[in-house]
Amino acid sequence: MHQIVPPIVDTRLRWWVLAIVVTAQFMFGVDAFIVNVAIPTIATELHATSSQIEAVVAIYLIAYATLVVTGGRLGDIYGTRPVFLAGVAGFTLTSLWCGLAQSGTELIVARLAQGATAALMVPQVLATIHVLFPDETRARAFAIYGVVLGLAGAAGFILGGLLVTADLAGLGWRAVFFVNVPVGLIIIVAAWRWMPQAARRVGTRLDIPGAMVLFAGLLCLIGPLLFGHDAQWAPWVWLAMLAGGAIIAAFVRLEHRVAAHGGMPLIDLALLADVRFMRGLCAAFFFFAANLSFYLVMTLFMQNALHYSPVEAGLIFVPLALAFVVASRHSAARARHRGMLVLIEGCVVQVAGLAAIALTLVSMPQPSVVVLALPLIVFGYGQGLVMAPLSGVVLSSVQAASAGAGSGLYGTTTQIANAAGVAVMGAVYFAIVAAQSPVVALYACCAMFALSIATCAALLLSMRRAANMA
Repeated sequence: MHQIVPPIVDTRLRWWVLAIVVTAQFMFGVDAFIVNVAIPTIATELHATSSQIEAVVAIYLIAYATLVVTGGRLGDIYGTRPVFLAGVAGFTLTSLWCGLAQSGTELIVARLAQGATAALMVPQVLATIHVLFPDETRARAFAIYGVVLGLAGAAGFILGGLLVTADLAGLGWRAVFFVNVPVGLIIIVAAWRWMPQAARRVGTRLDIPGAMVLFAGLLCLIGPLLFGHDAQWAPWVWLAMLAGGAIIAAFVRLEHRVAAHGGMPLIDLALLADVRFMRGLCAAFFFFAANLSFYLVMTLFMQNALHYSPVEAGLIFVPLALAFVVASRHSAARARHRGMLVLIEGCVVQVAGLAAIALTLVSMPQPSVVVLALPLIVFGYGQGLVMAPLSGVVLSSVQAASAGAGSGLYGTTTQIANAAGVAVMGAVYFAIVAAQSPVVALYACCAMFALSIATCAALLLSMRRAANMA
């Protein structure tokens, strides 16, 4: 067993430490969006296939989702400071590798490594805030953290467009990855000097087999969706997906076996028996399946079909991101009075935004950036109404003793949903573009986004009814 090491908390420096860790969180958040703007340029310069384009986005999320719980456990075992430093160093080096990639395949492998290192870095952010702000300043610290999360998306879109268009030193799209290098080095130096060590938790163990099996299952399940089009949906594609489903089922049995032998499984199995929690996870899955995939499809459509420049494609999302931040602030206050209805209303607003996007393109085949930004604002506002309080609603049935495990499972589910959404929506978009046209493909994807969000709303409504009857 590890000895408990008390944290060294210097109240004079903790706000500087907060700035360090939220900067790392900001870098991670920006990287999730900055790539979307650069994707069309990356595809052209690396001669990447449509499947490779989807994989560049999705593999990063799969690696992060399957390893983030393990990253949190490593922080418990060895302390947040060394694991955070290792994560930032790894994220910086893999960002450099992404920028140096010479082929679509190499970029996919580099993105896989980048997602894995992010899974070491990100869990330590919340753990550090939890340790450094145990008093009345905690609300202010988490408010700063929330604002950073909201602004990361807007910054990613703006920065991606500017870097690709500016073509600094002839780097082109590679600059969207290289920008992480100086930022990462600054974070490492600052964290090495000022970040305190958090207490180590006695008895915490790693479920390495569980993490490996989960990763293999998700890769077999989602990977064929990414590369099925290139393989012309050969029989092996479907067999791989069936194998993925079988591996996921084996993962659950493995976790039961680990628990039966007194080990610490990757997930808290008691949570799987909580019907309300599982229903909430399903709602979150359908919501996030229409999250990152929406931005990927819209970016591809705007740059390839509407011929917007990368800067225009990035800037058009800025009002959406700001509407998202405003809605996030509104939803917290409204949720206290209207409860789960706020989330359902947010889903309705999102669907209205999707309908407005389709109607805009029907009435105006070549809309200006300003005109198209208006329905995007509606979508972004609805998304903000849902995303901010969704985690609290899903975790509301979880006992306090299982809060950490529930949060980890929720975070893993949302990232898996993002990856699955990119794989499915991307495959649909490229298939219809090849058979019909980009406009028809966008209409089809908007209909699928609306269906996914409507399913989320239906699940939330059933949770609300069950809660009222209890």
